[in-house]
Amino acid sequence: MSTSLAPAPALSTHESPFYSVEWRKLMMWLFLVTDALLFAGFLGGYAFCRLASDRPWPDRAQVFDLNFITVMTFALITSSTTMASAVLAARNGRLRTARSFLLVTALIGLAFLGMQAYEWTHFIQAGARLDSNPWGVPGFSSYFFLITGFHGTHVLIGVLVLLLTAARSLARPNADEMVEVVGLYWHFVDLVWVFVFGCFYLV
Repeated sequence: MSTSLAPAPALSTHESPFYSVEWRKLMMWLFLVTDALLFAGFLGGYAFCRLASDRPWPDRAQVFDLNFITVMTFALITSSTTMASAVLAARNGRLRTARSFLLVTALIGLAFLGMQAYEWTHFIQAGARLDSNPWGVPGFSSYFFLITGFHGTHVLIGVLVLLLTAARSLARPNADEMVEVVGLYWHFVDLVWVFVFGCFYLV
């Protein structure tokens, strides 16, 4: 008696795990975990440099305009609200509303980048350089440029992805899941800024 096994049906393009939304979510989570470890390393290095310094750390109120930084932070936190609104609208099938919230989130991100550029300009005009600064504490300005610049790059990438998603991805199937994936990244960027804000402007 012989038995024959029927060949397994081939997965179509849309059924393949490499094209599924769940796979993209998994990849995003893996990226965010890796990126979080990288930010943790940078912030940990900054904390070690500060604790190991034999000189008094610069007074944040004398170096930074804390009121201006607070406005920057409030803007970025507000963008988390608009991003969450975009995700909710996409889930409910209101794609035009989702597109509007994505564009508002991108505009807030651009405003944040503009404010950060303004802050960098004044920081540089005060004499801060990668290898030196007028406050005489080695590593202070280099860590500031490294960490805030790295975060700013993430914000810029996020803005570009938001604009691309608003322009193209909402017309595709499973648009709500795609907006959710973008939302994961944007909320991560906002969360990281909370730690950056705490390290440089609060402590």
